[in-house]
Amino acid sequence: MMACEPAFNNRTMEATTPMAPDLRTEALEYGARFLGKAYRWGGDDPLVGFDCSGLMVEMLKATGRLPRDGDWSAAELANRFPVTAVLKPGVLVFWNRGGAIGHVEMVWAVHDDTVVTIGASGGGSGTTSDEAAIKANAFVKLRPITPGWARAVDPFAGQP
Repeated sequence: MMACEPAFNNRTMEATTPMAPDLRTEALEYGARFLGKAYRWGGDDPLVGFDCSGLMVEMLKATGRLPRDGDWSAAELANRFPVTAVLKPGVLVFWNRGGAIGHVEMVWAVHDDTVVTIGASGGGSGTTSDEAAIKANAFVKLRPITPGWARAVDPFAGQP
């Protein structure tokens, strides 16, 4: 009988997954996978759907900027990272709703004077099904930034 030999005998294993050049890019590339995904109030699941903070939390967990376990609202994210006045890819931008922070998106790109964000938007507390999301035109999308944002923080500050 022949002895079984390991499949990688005399070879070294190498990583085959390409790494993004930095964590900002990695977060945005990961978020791009969800473009077109239905908005879901309270959603934080790539299979079921996201609300605004659920999408941001998923993108930040995927890059190690948030712990693996836990959930954060838009208001909690706004106070977790350093405030910035510079809008660049990866920066979280927040809007007030009813006098308190109630919506968050991430800067996707800056082209001349146009800032584009990625976010789960268009829905609300009644958007709890795909049918409701379709009716509200609520999904993960890229859009020019909405005027009137209240705060910006950089979850990647100090990262290479």
